Amino acid sequence: MAGDNKRVRTTNDLELQDRLVAINRVTKVTKGGRAFSFAAIVVVGDGKGVVGWGLGKASEVTAAIAKGVEAAKKNLIRVPLVHGTLPHEQLASFGGAKVFMKPASHGTGLTCGGAMRAVLESVGVTDVLAKSKGSSNPHNLVKATIAALAEMRDAYQVAAQRGVSLDKVFNG
Repeated sequence: MAGDNKRVRTTNDLELQDRLVAINRVTKVTKGGRAFSFAAIVVVGDGKGVVGWGLGKASEVTAAIAKGVEAAKKNLIRVPLVHGTLPHEQLASFGGAKVFMKPASHGTGLTCGGAMRAVLESVGVTDVLAKSKGSSNPHNLVKATIAALAEMRDAYQVAAQRGVSLDKVFNG
């Protein structure tokens, strides 16, 4: 039940930036010729710990991107960040894509590629060591990265689950 309280419902008070991860042109061959449509996967985030993804499909690229942004705004999650990096290591997979993320010291930057970079920049991570293994399909990489971020817990959440007060730990 780690992801129950992480859903973010209100989008009108958030300053969300959208990033286009990938566009896929789909061709349907019919009796009258070829019909083209587009699928766009989009990531939105506020750069302060909120991120979401969406898939939009339409006959035009701009309409597909707009639909993807609207879908992404409905799938927002909150991610705990610690000084621009992640609180702990995390491993997750979706389909054939596997991702591994590890916190890094200040000044390291984002050492990851493609779809993972778009998600981590949108959430506001500035320093992380990440690796993707298996499939490089951007759809599955985005979903695996979001799944890994959704499982992140900060020290206060762990302390509350264990029934320990962090004031005792830090103040002796």
